[in-house]
Amino acid sequence: MFIRIPATLTNKHVADVHNRLAAVIGAVALGLAAIFFARSGELAQNLFLHLVAISPYAPFVVTPLVFAAVAHITRRAFPAARGSGIPQVMAAGHNPERHTAGDLLSLRTAWGKFGGTLAMLMVGGSVGREGPTVQISAALMVAVHRWLRVPVTAGVIIAGGAAGVAAAFNTPLAGVAFAIEELAAAFEQKVAVLVMLAVMISGLVSLGLAGDYVYFGAMGGGLPLRSMFIVSLVAGILGGLTGGLFARCLIAMTRPGRPWLMAVRSRPIMLAALCGIVVATAGWASNGLSWGTGYETTRLLLTGHGVPISFGPAKFVSTLATALSGAPGGIFAPSLSVGAGLGQLLYGLFPDSPAGAIILLGMVGYFTGVVRAPMTSVIIMMEMTADRTMILPLFATALIADAVSSKVCKDKLYHTLSRQFRAMSPENSPEAKLQGT
Repeated sequence: MFIRIPATLTNKHVADVHNRLAAVIGAVALGLAAIFFARSGELAQNLFLHLVAISPYAPFVVTPLVFAAVAHITRRAFPAARGSGIPQVMAAGHNPERHTAGDLLSLRTAWGKFGGTLAMLMVGGSVGREGPTVQISAALMVAVHRWLRVPVTAGVIIAGGAAGVAAAFNTPLAGVAFAIEELAAAFEQKVAVLVMLAVMISGLVSLGLAGDYVYFGAMGGGLPLRSMFIVSLVAGILGGLTGGLFARCLIAMTRPGRPWLMAVRSRPIMLAALCGIVVATAGWASNGLSWGTGYETTRLLLTGHGVPISFGPAKFVSTLATALSGAPGGIFAPSLSVGAGLGQLLYGLFPDSPAGAIILLGMVGYFTGVVRAPMTSVIIMMEMTADRTMILPLFATALIADAVSSKVCKDKLYHTLSRQFRAMSPENSPEAKLQGT
């Protein structure tokens, strides 16, 4: 006796296998790409440091020239590769049918993002590879799905971008949180804030009444309850103010404004060169600490080592100038570094508190102020430091910073920047023109 399997059921199973195969291959590909990107970025930064060791004043010539060249090439050949990369993924996810065949998530743009970011790191640009990894990862995921002839949906794009965050930071939970909080529109921001607020309040009540304990065992020390309120409040306010100011400056460059601002935007190559001069000067003033991603300096601060107090302000100026240049490059890692510098300044106000804890709160406060994604900020900090004793002060700082930043800059940074990419026409992209020849 034979059982006949309906054709529709068979086709559905085949489609499911194709979907899963595409997801697995895409995930492996983007994981390998993220590792290669990370090592290439480290090599690029080391090459720049060797150049500075040979000729300390070389950045004043090389940095502005390369800034201008990268900005020019990006505008002419890879217009969808400029900036972070996260707004491009958001724009493509908003209308996948329109943009997946265009330039936002093409392999050509991914190569432009890869090369442009490395070029910026090679001359001391204060850029991160995390945002670019998001766009490159989404492009790889889309390419694999198109290669296997699997339909590309918004879910595919969001999954690729979220996997990029996880691969870049080695923080899988943060990738999921970022997908929910930023890339996808399925989770309302107010709900995320409400959940965090409820968790924070209940945790504070338990901590205040029952003491510092862990459900199944002992734990390390964190901030005392008395210090937690004061430090979190100050870190949240200052992080929200400075992070909101950074976001407001970036958004201002994308909108019609005053005549002087329009005049600056009308000369993008000159603007990029001037930004390069600012980056070179900031690096010289901070003894080289503001160049590059800032990862090593941030790690030193978190482990209790001291660095010059000029690091935080110089990194802020350098990151803002690099972002305003219009060249490819992310702001994730540099923003965490600026936050670490802010935490160093805060530690002077609270010298009796653990230095690492204060640095951590400065990082989450500033990072939340820039990206306005408090849940992602907290989870990234927790996963990168493996310190669960800081959950409550991190939550409190992130919530305060998010509220303060919303007063300084009403619009969320990535969502606002994504609007300019939504208007890009796939028919007029370089990718489409090449296919038409």
